[in-house]
Amino acid sequence: MFAQNKGTERFRCHCLINISGHLSGSSMSFTGPSMGSVAGTARRAFEFGQTYVVKPQGKHQTTIVWLHGLGDNGSSWSNLLETLPLPNIKWICPTAPQRPVTLFGGFPSTAWFDVNDLSENAIDDDEGLDASAAYVASLLATEPPHIKLGVGGFSMGAATSLYSATCFVRGKYENGNQYPVNLSLAVGLSGWLPWAKTLSSKLEGVEGAVSRATSLPILLCHGKGDDVVPYKFGDKSSQKLRSCGFQDVTFKSYTALGHYTIPEEMDEICAWLTSKLGLEGKS
Repeated sequence: MFAQNKGTERFRCHCLINISGHLSGSSMSFTGPSMGSVAGTARRAFEFGQTYVVKPQGKHQTTIVWLHGLGDNGSSWSNLLETLPLPNIKWICPTAPQRPVTLFGGFPSTAWFDVNDLSENAIDDDEGLDASAAYVASLLATEPPHIKLGVGGFSMGAATSLYSATCFVRGKYENGNQYPVNLSLAVGLSGWLPWAKTLSSKLEGVEGAVSRATSLPILLCHGKGDDVVPYKFGDKSSQKLRSCGFQDVTFKSYTALGHYTIPEEMDEICAWLTSKLGLEGKS
């Protein structure tokens, strides 16, 4: 969820704990599809922070929204992503809203959704997940029609990305509103799958879900030394996705990796994206 300050200078920690800091730059109010979906329900607006964009240096083939972890912002990941040898990808790195986080005793932090516990019995924040997944979809919805679209992230950002992937396969958010974009891939680093225990039942009988799940490539990476989001969360997430019909799931483990990223992991991501997307290189 949040990272320890480890790693090389170039591939430094990208999710520092910062429960009292304030983000600079512009913000955007976004209610998302889950607000007001039930008659009489009060709308809760989420103020998303600044978005950072890394433009493609070659022919634009893919746009990926990349989501940071708890307490971080979009800037730190955009600085890393622009160094990757992936000239055909446009990266969009938004910043999560500042919101009270139950895990921090109610202290505000940048978070894609609320989290109350670091366990398999944690309660999923439907409203927060729906709002963030809808915000991610809104960032992708304006891309040209021929561009492949993807989601990815680290820790809590990975969880939000996997949630977005399941919304795409279901064709709707948890509140029942339609999911509006066609995803081509999802990537999750050091994260977990929200609603893992009930995903099977949520996909039952959904028209087109089997086809969408079968054809959606997903890459999960997790360190065996992760003492924040345990390794078993990533392993069980990959197993659950496969058991629910996601046939193109790649799970990579790293023996000495904690809750941060390393060059070896980023190289793996580059190779996987290049292969799955058929990237052409610089024009």
